[in-house]
Amino acid sequence: MNWSGETVTVFGGSGFLGNRIVRQLVKLNCGKIKCFNRSATPDLEKLGVEIMRGDIRESGAVNDACRGSSAVIHTSAKAGIWGSWKDYYGINVEGTMNVLAACKYNEIHHLVYTSSPSVAYPPTHDIENIDENTPYPDSYIAYYPATKAIAEKKVLGAPDKGLSAVVLRPHLLWGPGDPHLLPRIVRRAAAGKLTRIGDGHNLVDLTYVDNAAFAHIKALEYLKNCAQPRRKVFFISDNSPVRIWNWLNELLARLSIPPVTKSMSYDKAYLAGIVFETIYRVIPFLGEPPITRFVAGQLAFSHYFNISAAVNELGYRPITNPVIAMNDTIEWLKQNV
Repeated sequence: MNWSGETVTVFGGSGFLGNRIVRQLVKLNCGKIKCFNRSATPDLEKLGVEIMRGDIRESGAVNDACRGSSAVIHTSAKAGIWGSWKDYYGINVEGTMNVLAACKYNEIHHLVYTSSPSVAYPPTHDIENIDENTPYPDSYIAYYPATKAIAEKKVLGAPDKGLSAVVLRPHLLWGPGDPHLLPRIVRRAAAGKLTRIGDGHNLVDLTYVDNAAFAHIKALEYLKNCAQPRRKVFFISDNSPVRIWNWLNELLARLSIPPVTKSMSYDKAYLAGIVFETIYRVIPFLGEPPITRFVAGQLAFSHYFNISAAVNELGYRPITNPVIAMNDTIEWLKQNV
């Protein structure tokens, strides 16, 4: 694909994933890249990226960001495990609806939306090798997957008949610059506060951030090559599930942090999650609870996915050598955590 004639707006370009997507677009000599963020992004400005600051919940700002674009990549989201329904819904659902409306108004026909595998399963049992035909669960136990599921359905069911969209579900992003997953785990482990949930045998998919960014590039190329409008969902991962507690202990060892030895059953962790969620909702100034029902399930059970559709239809593949990925991540953690 010749990217020189494309103008791409990336929502959330200052984020962990969005930043890597923008950098890959730069390397592809994309004609123009517009980056919509809430924060300044001087590193991307130096690369010639147009930075537009605003709130995705503001429809006018979103519409302005899309003006003149030929495609949109929407990675903005409120992630994490804790917060108010208003914030999760406003950013994840209303923000996505603003992007859809802006695409229609500006006659943009190609959209790549970053979703999450957590929309496809409740973290209350093992999830093994499921594919995109797996139905949505009847309910969710956290605001993040609940609102991402609503947003995903909005994208897939958008009334704009001229819109082609790919929904990507990358699982557990990791790598240098990670603002959520590994730094939190490393700090808790270093403080002796990390507890294994479950028997420790669960297999989990991970997605190195550069691999996830590459999936977004391939998704946009796929849409550009489609003769007719279509809407598709794809799971994305490194395609090599790990025994997550062994993987974490190996990472901790390279950081000279003692391994996780304390353990708790899933049932006890789930009950603790109920108690802490109740207390922290009643007394919000306490901050974020140490455990929630959602986190208990994520840490206790297997969850890995069949990415054959992404491989066969998008031409996706993990592009980063796993040894290099781990080495780069370790070096970053040593300097930043």
